[in-house]
Amino acid sequence: MTPPKSWLSIPEQSDFSLANIPFGIIETKYSSRDKRAGIPIGNHVLDLKVFSEGNGFSKLSSLATEQRSVFSQPTLNEFAALGQPTHNLVREYLQEVFSESTSYPEILKENEALKKEALLPKHETKNHLPMQIGDYTDFYAGVNHAFNAGSLFRDPANALNPNYTHLPVGYHGRASSVVISGTPVIRPSGQILLDQQNSPTTPTFAPCRALDIELEMGCFLCKSTALGTSLRINKDAETAIFGYVLMNDWSARDIQRWEYVPLGPLNGKNFATTISPWVVLPSALEPFRAKKLENKTQLLSYLKEYREDTVYDITLSVDLTIPDEDGGGDTTTITRVSSSNLLWSFPQMIAHHSAGGCAMNVGDLLGSGTISGKEAGELGSLLEMSEGGKKEIRLAGMNMRKYLLDGDTVTFRGAAGDGVGFGECTGKIYMSSSN
Repeated sequence: MTPPKSWLSIPEQSDFSLANIPFGIIETKYSSRDKRAGIPIGNHVLDLKVFSEGNGFSKLSSLATEQRSVFSQPTLNEFAALGQPTHNLVREYLQEVFSESTSYPEILKENEALKKEALLPKHETKNHLPMQIGDYTDFYAGVNHAFNAGSLFRDPANALNPNYTHLPVGYHGRASSVVISGTPVIRPSGQILLDQQNSPTTPTFAPCRALDIELEMGCFLCKSTALGTSLRINKDAETAIFGYVLMNDWSARDIQRWEYVPLGPLNGKNFATTISPWVVLPSALEPFRAKKLENKTQLLSYLKEYREDTVYDITLSVDLTIPDEDGGGDTTTITRVSSSNLLWSFPQMIAHHSAGGCAMNVGDLLGSGTISGKEAGELGSLLEMSEGGKKEIRLAGMNMRKYLLDGDTVTFRGAAGDGVGFGECTGKIYMSSSN
C-alpha cells in the first residue's frame, strides 16, 4: 500500500507518512518546559498548540473552539477523552492539510508564517510521556512466549497453567516506572539466589545478574468507567482504545525468580517499562488487521468476539547494540516477529479487566505480554533465546550474551506497512547505584 502524497517532503522509509498521523507530547526549542501536543510527519513535527492558536483548525467545524485547547495540555488525556470519532476527524483533517492536493492550501501549505512557527525539524523537538498514566496492567497474551517460558521450569506438557486459555492472564504493574524511549535504565538490585544448587533458600541482596527485555505492544485507553461497571467485548471494549505504542517491559529474571511465588512479580518488574513516544491510532492500523492465534478452548460469553481479525500484523524487531572502546558499538537484530502472535486481543483484555467492575480510566496503559513466534529468530526475550541463561547468544563483533550487561542498548521498532510505523523504543543499561 503506497501512502498518499504530501506537499511536504517525506522520506520513503519514514514511519510517519500521511497514512499514519500518530499523536504525542513534545517540547520545542521555543517552548522549553512547556509541553504540548504534536504529530510527526516525515522528518518534521507539527506543534499542534501553535497550529491551533494560528487558526490551523479553522476548517474543521466539527471540532468546537473550546475543544481545541486540548492541544495545549501537557498530556494527551483530554484529547483522548474526546473519543475515537473525534480522534479520527482530527487525523483525517491533518491528512488533508498535508495532502499534495489539499483543499485547504491556505492553512499551512501557503502560510509561510504558520509553517515556520508550527512545523519544526524533528531534531528541534523533544518527546515526553504522551499520557498521564494512572494505572498500568501487563498481560501475558503471547502464547508462544508463555509456552517457552513455562517449558524452562516445567514439563512442556504442563508449560501453560490450566487457566491460560480461559482468560487473559495479567498483573498490575507500576505506572510510576513507565518511561519514554531514550530514558536511561538503571540496573535494579534485589534479593537473588547466587547459588541455587547449594543454597536454594538463602538470598543475597545484589544488583540483578539476569537483566532481560520483553517485546510487547502497549495500548492506551480513552474511556473511563464507573466503579461497578464494565466494558463489553462486542460493544464498547474496542472503542475504549485510544492507540498503541511499542513497549519494553524490562525484567530482572533472577529477582523475579525468587520473589514471584505465591503472589507474582514485584521488584523484578517494577524498575522500568519503556514505551515509544507516538501513539498510533487504531484507524491507522485498520488495514493491517489479522487473526489471533487459534484458541480451541470454549470461551465464556463475555470474552467471545464476533470477528476474528482483532489483532494487527505489525512487524516488530529488536536490535541489541554492544558498546565498543571507541564509543560506537556493534548492532545485531536479534528478533523479527509479527505482533499477531497473540492468543488474546486487547478488546478481550479490556473486557476481562473490567468484568468484575474495576474502574478503568483515560490514560490507563495495558501491555500485551511478550510477543514471540515459534522460530528461533522470533523470540521476544533473552530468557527464551538463552534458554534460561544456559547458552550464549551470538552477536555481531564476536560478542556473546546471555542477559544484558551495563552499556548495552536495546531498540525496538515496529512497522505495519509503508509509512505506518512507531518510531523507536530505546533504552540503555546503566550500572546500579548498589554496585
